[in-house]
Amino acid sequence: MAMEVQNELPPIISGGTSFVRTCFNCLNALSGIGLITMPYTLREAGWLSLGLLLAMAIVTCYTGLLLQRCMDSKPLIITYPDIGWHAFGRKGRIIVSIFLYFELYLILIGFLILERDNLHKLFPNTSFKVGGQHIGGKPLFTLVVGLLIVPSMWLKDFRFLSFISASGALSSLIIICSIFWVGAVDGVGFSEKAELFNLEGVPFALSLYAFCYDAHAIFPTLYSSMEDKSQFSKVLFISFALSTVSYISMAIIGYLMFGQRLQSQVTLNLPTRKFSSKIAIYTTLVGPLAKYALVVTPIAEAMESQLPSNYNIRAISILIRTLLLISTVIVASVIPFFGLLMALIGSILSVTLSILLPCLCYLKIFESYKRLGLELVIILGVVVLALSGGVMGTYSSLKRW
Repeated sequence: MAMEVQNELPPIISGGTSFVRTCFNCLNALSGIGLITMPYTLREAGWLSLGLLLAMAIVTCYTGLLLQRCMDSKPLIITYPDIGWHAFGRKGRIIVSIFLYFELYLILIGFLILERDNLHKLFPNTSFKVGGQHIGGKPLFTLVVGLLIVPSMWLKDFRFLSFISASGALSSLIIICSIFWVGAVDGVGFSEKAELFNLEGVPFALSLYAFCYDAHAIFPTLYSSMEDKSQFSKVLFISFALSTVSYISMAIIGYLMFGQRLQSQVTLNLPTRKFSSKIAIYTTLVGPLAKYALVVTPIAEAMESQLPSNYNIRAISILIRTLLLISTVIVASVIPFFGLLMALIGSILSVTLSILLPCLCYLKIFESYKRLGLELVIILGVVVLALSGGVMGTYSSLKRW
């Protein structure tokens, strides 16, 4: 049964965030764990798939602008579910919330898989004997990561974690430069043979591209916090342009270095004996550890909001967060590959949240579906292509499972 949600919009929040700070926050939202999968998408679909990456950037930036117009239509809109409520009422809020929380939950699982795989890369022969049983390999590191995250789940003050997780743009730059150093200075080189185009891998690559540009859930919050909201479209243009440059750079560097030998995370191909490789891997590891407690908070708070007011909220909050962590550790233990999970999130949830729902909410709020014109043709075209890509991407991801 879906969680109960409010039927009224929250009170308006006055914003005071500067243009530069909002650009920084938006770029951090777009600079996520998808970066290290970029070379793998070229392995799957070839060089020409970079054109699809550009197309995805343009489409998702456009749908971000549609969300801005939806927010302009009613000043009380603060969150993404608010837009769903404004467009379709209570059912709209519930649908948006379900997709949003489910995506966050799967991203938490992705964090654990990423940490597990890279720790196993650094310490491949680590194992322990517990009760006569040897525990080692990836299951061990999944458990270790879960234990490392536990203290952060019990914190009341997330300011330190927020500072670390907000350094996504800087982390991306460090990872790109470190991996480039491995290729240019540490002897790996950029001489791998590369495939021009592979049609069979296109749906899978599109799913990963959709995941990389899926930051729309945070756009309403960024918009409502801005001091000058008229500048938000510029924020989107700058953030999408810079993130696209970083994604393309990472894709080209990694593909030229490792070619068809690429794994779903380019960090898993790096020679661990090199210092620059360790910088890239450790930088990759820090972000998810800090972000886990922040990402789990909206899910936990939604569950806590359903409890009676006379409950010990602090104790229940710790219990809920701990149970969520345990459940993600269990699920992460049985999912084999990081890239497959990210592609599945991209094809189902990211396509829905970053493309389909913005288009549908915009059409409903402004009743644009009643007026035949270029805008309606463009939006319907985007919807049809997104649905087609989502279906094919889901099939491609499940086929590889």
